[in-house]
Amino acid sequence: MSTPPATAVISGGASGLGEATARRFAADGWHVAILDRDGDRARALASELNGAAIELDVTDAAAVDAAFEAIVAEGHTVRLAVSCAGIGPPERILSKRGPHKIETWNAILTVNLFGTFHVLRAAAVTMAANEPDEHGQRGAIVNTASVAAYDGQIGQIAYAASKGGIVGMTLPAARDLADKFIRVVTIAPGLFKTPLLASLPQAAQDALGASVPNPARLGDPSEYAALVAHIAENVMLNGEVIRLDGSLRMAPR
Repeated sequence: MSTPPATAVISGGASGLGEATARRFAADGWHVAILDRDGDRARALASELNGAAIELDVTDAAAVDAAFEAIVAEGHTVRLAVSCAGIGPPERILSKRGPHKIETWNAILTVNLFGTFHVLRAAAVTMAANEPDEHGQRGAIVNTASVAAYDGQIGQIAYAASKGGIVGMTLPAARDLADKFIRVVTIAPGLFKTPLLASLPQAAQDALGASVPNPARLGDPSEYAALVAHIAENVMLNGEVIRLDGSLRMAPR
């Protein structure tokens, strides 16, 4: 009887960086479980990839816990969890419309930082029950920050804070989980051709791409997915934040 493939759980997995990651791991022979609040899109992609889809909001910790429990109950072994869910509407501390809305601040921090922690926590609980693999490891968790954690632009106060929080929890998370043989790595992408940027006029996309030193273009989500695949394979990568940005350092605006 053959051993079933390992499972990769991807939050925000129905579009953008998450979708590319789901496609990469399915192509590599993994079983993929897509967590996304866009249930229709998640189910369509899961059907295409012969994976699973669970509709949820990562801000709901109980729902995230239940999702991981359901995946295990189906007989799957979660070896990788990738957090790609995030939002980032721009807003200044002070503008002609008044001060930064507390509701916007709370929403961005809750989705980006708290949501990432919810997935990290649930994944750790799940992976801790795994048998160690041939490298003595039980699993890996990959979080998604942003170069905005370092080079936050005007109007990105909440977004930069949320992504900075993800950067800041990477090393302590890896240290917390070291005795469980679970690794934690964060990717900080630069400008990538996600649905948000792809919706801009081509001239705007070209201008953004030209701001990247080398290669002077927007990143392709498949390049993010390729780095996740390498992190999953290379067990010496742990407790680190990797900038994936073509050496971009963003200007104030």
